[in-house]
Amino acid sequence: MQTLISNLSQRIRRVYQKAEGFIEDEREFPLSQVFLNATFQRFVTDNVKMLQDLHADLHDDWLRLYATLNYNGLDITLSVDLKLVQMELNKTTQLIVFEQISDTKVIDAKYPNFLYKMGVRLALCFYQKVLNDDPLGMILEKLKVIKVKDDLLHLDLNRWLGKQRSIIETLAKVHVNHAVLREAELVVMGNVNIAALFSKMASAKFEKWDDSDLEETNVTPIQQKEK
Repeated sequence: MQTLISNLSQRIRRVYQKAEGFIEDEREFPLSQVFLNATFQRFVTDNVKMLQDLHADLHDDWLRLYATLNYNGLDITLSVDLKLVQMELNKTTQLIVFEQISDTKVIDAKYPNFLYKMGVRLALCFYQKVLNDDPLGMILEKLKVIKVKDDLLHLDLNRWLGKQRSIIETLAKVHVNHAVLREAELVVMGNVNIAALFSKMASAKFEKWDDSDLEETNVTPIQQKEK
């Protein structure tokens, strides 16, 4: 996450080289799908033991999220369509909220035995057909990735970022108000305290992440996933 914020700060700096003071007009800053998925890998996947892969294909106003889980010999890949409801990043709040707009689907699975296979299928059918609900929120909540509130998926980044002083200081300079999804990119919208941002960047060294070689194109699930 620190690399994402650092990268965003560097892009903003290039745009506003001659600006002074606080930029009150809301601006757009696009981030590529590939860059966002690399951030998922560093920030979420690498910190959740049972989660083997997490990535998204971005489209206009919605995304398809893929998650590969490994638990007691069960290796399963799920997909779900989500809508971005809220994205707020500042010194006190680091929150992303999604609305689930499709049922969770099993894309691929390897079961330790036949009974396990039947159990998974019956559980999914029970949730979706009988309870008229979906297990995705429950699964991700048990993995301590998100919290479900009012049928929305809340990804609260503060529990990871709150103790990271350098990140919080950077977020004091960059105020992300919300974001929109477009084909193969996430467009972040917000305001910037340019004077404070330049001062911070002059005194602190961020981890450099050169994404100039990353292709700004759609990545299919098979291409995205590394075995």
